[in-house]
Amino acid sequence: MNGKRPIRVAVCGAAGRMGRAVIRALLEPPDLVLVAAFGRQRGIGQDAGEVAGTGRLGIALEPSSRIADLAGRADVLVDFSPGSAAVANALRAVEAGVRPVVGGTGYTPQELEPLERACAERRLGGLAAPNFALGAALLLRFAQQAVRHFPHVEIIELHHDRKRDAPSGTALRTAQLLASARGEAPVPKVHEEEHITGVRGGVYEGIRVHSVRLPGLAAHQEVLFGGPGQTLLIRHDAVGEEAYMPGVLLAIRRVMTLDRLVVGLEELVGIP
Repeated sequence: MNGKRPIRVAVCGAAGRMGRAVIRALLEPPDLVLVAAFGRQRGIGQDAGEVAGTGRLGIALEPSSRIADLAGRADVLVDFSPGSAAVANALRAVEAGVRPVVGGTGYTPQELEPLERACAERRLGGLAAPNFALGAALLLRFAQQAVRHFPHVEIIELHHDRKRDAPSGTALRTAQLLASARGEAPVPKVHEEEHITGVRGGVYEGIRVHSVRLPGLAAHQEVLFGGPGQTLLIRHDAVGEEAYMPGVLLAIRRVMTLDRLVVGLEELVGIP
């Protein structure tokens, strides 16, 4: 530690699947320490360690309204709450001088704008990312390179049947980055006729996005490129919560060095 104090981390959504995994991941690195945990009403007062399966930690779950009281207690808030709730929690954290790491999905780019302004005004680092798997960040970077040579591209994302939002936040982020890197979409060869409405998937700026929801799946994404006489497939599979923890820990450390909100883990992995 070289005499430096650990980064103090609070976790919101601590009773959820990802929140419990974050708590477990925070117990090993000597430069990080869990100082607070927030959960839903039904879990308030329970010990965060017992909820996460690590044994008693002496940190009781608090209601998310207490995030506003984190000033001086925490440096970073990690939040995997779904949708706009995560953005609202992040805004409370920034107002308390705490750097947000937002892992939830289901919010719009417009909903992030107040958080971007708040981080910029206070010169606080933050990260909002739909996916914390380092492999997914690499997929995004590789796909941005590939689409310049293969402008015909479609995205297929496959998730378990408990996932609410479609497309996934990762698929939407992929489509946004590909559309920006590709520029104008290729002209279709034919006028397509759908005999089942929606069979060709949704469309984001000329990029088809397909969502699959089935029991037995975890979290998977394919980016399929086509060219004359060849195809290119880039695929990422995450089969457990541990896939996301290295990215979460990276984000916690990196936001301490930033002075603005960054969108996408791929922006932090050091790939040109």
